[in-house]
Amino acid sequence: MLSILARTLAVLMLAAVALPAPADAKRKPRPAPYKVRIESVMAHEKFLAGPELRGRASASRDEAIAAAYVAAQFAQFGLTPAPGMSGYLQTAKVIRLAVKGAATLSVDGTPVPGFALILGSGEPVTGKMAVFTGDKPADMPAADVVIVPSFKGSPFALFGAARAKKVRLLIVPESAATKGVLATNGNAPQLPVFLEGTTPPPRPTVGSLPADTLSALAGRAGATVALTLTDVAREESITTNAIGYITGTDAKAGTLLFSAHLDHIGALPNGTVMYGANDDASGTVAVIEIAKAMAAGRRPRRSLMFVAYGSEEIGLFGSNYFAKNPPIPLTDIVANLEFEMIGAQDPKLPKGVMMMTGYDRSNFGPSMKAHGALVTADPYPEQNFFQRSDNYALARQGIVAHTVSGWALVPTYHQPTDTIENIDFKFMTNAIQSLIAPVKWLAYGKFTPEWTKDGKPKP
Repeated sequence: MLSILARTLAVLMLAAVALPAPADAKRKPRPAPYKVRIESVMAHEKFLAGPELRGRASASRDEAIAAAYVAAQFAQFGLTPAPGMSGYLQTAKVIRLAVKGAATLSVDGTPVPGFALILGSGEPVTGKMAVFTGDKPADMPAADVVIVPSFKGSPFALFGAARAKKVRLLIVPESAATKGVLATNGNAPQLPVFLEGTTPPPRPTVGSLPADTLSALAGRAGATVALTLTDVAREESITTNAIGYITGTDAKAGTLLFSAHLDHIGALPNGTVMYGANDDASGTVAVIEIAKAMAAGRRPRRSLMFVAYGSEEIGLFGSNYFAKNPPIPLTDIVANLEFEMIGAQDPKLPKGVMMMTGYDRSNFGPSMKAHGALVTADPYPEQNFFQRSDNYALARQGIVAHTVSGWALVPTYHQPTDTIENIDFKFMTNAIQSLIAPVKWLAYGKFTPEWTKDGKPKP
């Protein structure tokens, strides 16, 4: 009896092994959604905006160290250099002009004391003098040299009008504002900074004279004014972009570009360090974290490029160089999302939500929002933020390119208080987290962002 029972149990056990497993047992458990860790966000932020990098000044050694750090993260995650590049760094030469000697002013050959050069083209100026006494800058005369004996508004409200009227030399009354600008620059005039191989756009030279001196000159309209410069030096430095790449499975699906600028203002001549924790270490951290998330998953259909630009603060040089020297054809770039100052929440926006510049110019933002991105329209259209960040160099090339920002008018903007202590790390981490799923949707799917009818900017 026992042996019969034993044989029966053995047969049943063999049958159980032969039976197909239940459907649920065959399914692999779904991986947990990728989680952006606040500890990781804080670690990157504390290095990039820490005292060791002294504010990552544009085209400086500190900027280069920041770029090398970002490149090291890309390599660690398994990203590769972009096609056509042997490494992760793209460099360009930046030219700065500086007056090492003196800037002197004369009227009809007689030197005028008290002249201070504030903003220059680096070239001497000679021309007939016109006098502007109006209240509306748009009424400024079109002359080679314009003096303004008095003006109720900011002296630099006149600058745009002078540029529009092709004024070569604008002289305004000496004031706390003019002295403040000079002090910020180490009591040296600001001369052009430009990429090697390019020509800086024309701009008026701006200087100041004591108010009583300008009043005395007001009766000499038509006199010949001459500005002479001695020992104008040409200084060279290097700016650095960090670039990482993930090759997609479909070579015809195009490339998505995610970017930020890694530089800031650096140390001022008076020793004050402008750390740039929000502007734009925070955006750079977003690029790092999204690269990390995408490298951790399965290979995307579309290729992905991650870029941290240099020298945004002195003229968008890193992004402009990239746009003119792209590692891949610009026609392969499907869309670009730039991250700028995502370390603080704008009180005008719903809790946790970021703004996207040019939101109504394309279907990119609304589509990202529909898939979970905490983004909405820019509440400051009058500020023209769409044209003021690195996305614009690519948008002008026809690429759907926008910038997301937490608080574009944050009180710490370009202030010494833009430090790690003023970063809202919970907001920042949640903001990055909200972008992971929509970025994956773009990377694995076939949706292609498009401009609205009148949204595409002119080249």
